Amino acid sequence: MLTSGSAALGRLLAPMALAVALLSAAGPAAAAGNGQNQKWVTSWAASVQGPYPSGNPSAQPDLQFAFPTPATGAVDQTFRLIVKPDLWGSRIRLRFANTYGTQPVHLDDFHIGLQASGGNLVRGSNQAVTFGGKPELTLAPAQSTLSDPIDFKFAINSANPMLAGRKLAVSFHVVGESGPMTWHAKALTTSYLTAQKAGAHGKDENDAAFPFTTASWYFLDAVEVMAPADTVVVAAFGDSITDGTASTLNGDDRWPDVLSRRLHAAYGSRVVVVNEGIGGNQVLGPVDYGPTKPFAGGPPALQRMDRDVLGIAGLSAVVWLEGINDLGAADASADAVISGYREGLKRLHEHGIKVVMATLTSSLKSTNGNYGTDSVNERRQALNKFIRGAGIFDAVVDFDAVTLDKSTGTLLPEFQPPSTAGGPGDLLHPNRAGYQAMGNAIDIKLFAPPLPHKVAAKP
Repeated sequence: MLTSGSAALGRLLAPMALAVALLSAAGPAAAAGNGQNQKWVTSWAASVQGPYPSGNPSAQPDLQFAFPTPATGAVDQTFRLIVKPDLWGSRIRLRFANTYGTQPVHLDDFHIGLQASGGNLVRGSNQAVTFGGKPELTLAPAQSTLSDPIDFKFAINSANPMLAGRKLAVSFHVVGESGPMTWHAKALTTSYLTAQKAGAHGKDENDAAFPFTTASWYFLDAVEVMAPADTVVVAAFGDSITDGTASTLNGDDRWPDVLSRRLHAAYGSRVVVVNEGIGGNQVLGPVDYGPTKPFAGGPPALQRMDRDVLGIAGLSAVVWLEGINDLGAADASADAVISGYREGLKRLHEHGIKVVMATLTSSLKSTNGNYGTDSVNERRQALNKFIRGAGIFDAVVDFDAVTLDKSTGTLLPEFQPPSTAGGPGDLLHPNRAGYQAMGNAIDIKLFAPPLPHKVAAKP
């Protein structure tokens, strides 16, 4: 049995033990990180939209005390955003964006550390982040920028199994008033906020100064790591069914998460999956989108493709699931959406990107607007017929086939009740079980990294 003194010592040494474990067993992976044949790859991303509060967040706390006036935004306030890299690396950089701001935003006191629990950090893991050697950054409206590379000592070996599933805490301070905030509404991950006029708290290892929480991300839109040049990067591109509506808050159980776990189980640290879904997103509309004319679903897929997909560092392939919002919210024709598919496919293929197209899951009898009508279902079936038979995609994943109740034409009953919000479900968004079925339906061999190069034996 531990005495009170030995128990206290154990608590003191626990963070040190974790640090030693994460730093140990570096082996060949650590050596590879210092060699040639490396590239930057996006390890986490969130499609920016906005300005706040335009969007469709899930499980969002009441933010009236954190952000009383959306037009004013954050005021002398520190954010601690929690994100889960899909691949770790000993060199990391962060991308911040003021894409939908209407005034310059001044940020400082940037730090990055390992989340322990809540807004608390693993002791000794918090490191300062700079931009051009400076601890501060001013972003003009529509501007985004990358930080200086950070030598992150807690991720020397990206293949260390103790890093799998761990999350980063990215902290930064808004100097003065931010104005309208660029954000990603549906994070389904809890992050932490100080009160307004609380000052800079990015250095804090505990969360005592962060009384408020949010289920969204702000300003930060990508984390990149240095990785081997043959790393395969897959983008999940789509709407709320990719963004994770009706999955579990902090559960990381969207279908892209399921795909990620399967790929890592098969191929280790040679693959990355990033989620570029936006709840409510459409392929085609709205045509006129901007900070003064926002739309809850964000800019249309064809408009945001350059930034949110082709802007992904190291991109290899895309799984594209989208179109139900064009039918259910905008009453678009199947032919119009198919034209959008063709245009997006052409642009992705021009950049050498593999495109895996996904069939649309059922929304028949949905309680959400017009999504449940027979007309939407008929057009959805027309889109799925095109996707399955066009022969123009590199591959097709049939999400409809694995989620459909053939006796009713709706989602299978076990896929209907939401995992976080409770209630009967809306017959539009699958739950955790549904997303598992979708993620398990994808042929992971489509994203297999190249075989290791074999050096010929000397004669």
